[in-house]
Amino acid sequence: MPTTDTLGPALLGHARQAIADALGQSATQPPDHPQLKERGASFVTLTIDGELRGCIGSLNAHRALGEDVRENAVAAALRDPRFPPLSAKEFGQVRIEVSLLSEPDFMEFRDEADALAQLVPGRDGVIFFNGCQKATFLPQVWDQLPDPRDFMAALKRKARLPADFWGPNVMLARYQVQKWHEGSEPE
Repeated sequence: MPTTDTLGPALLGHARQAIADALGQSATQPPDHPQLKERGASFVTLTIDGELRGCIGSLNAHRALGEDVRENAVAAALRDPRFPPLSAKEFGQVRIEVSLLSEPDFMEFRDEADALAQLVPGRDGVIFFNGCQKATFLPQVWDQLPDPRDFMAALKRKARLPADFWGPNVMLARYQVQKWHEGSEPE
């Protein structure tokens, strides 16, 4: 995913501006970047004091990256079903991380053990599919679940399946991210 050093600040600035606008707050005008007009898929993660406060994103590039980041930022702040909407009071405390996703790559595997052996902890984001059930974890989730079996079990629970579920209709796709947090260099 080739980018320039100025993309991260533009993504973070557009995410913060979108949340500010939604909350009736002010924020610094974000810088522009030509890649914001290209199709892209992003996730926006919000934290307060290091604790998750919202995370919403797109798995496929279906709109301009700038629009994707703005929409996902507002959704993470106001519509993540795991949290109440972000308040104006919390706005100054929230830290934003934007992840730019690569195109998902469907995996071929014989069984769950084979699939787990192919995953690279810390690098691979994973999308789990079983019929209409779907869930994803960004590569950052490996920090909390470094064991591939634990990672996959939690991903299946997120898809509302038992942790030990496996079946003939399971499909997996993996992707990588380039990410930026406010106040840091790209990773």
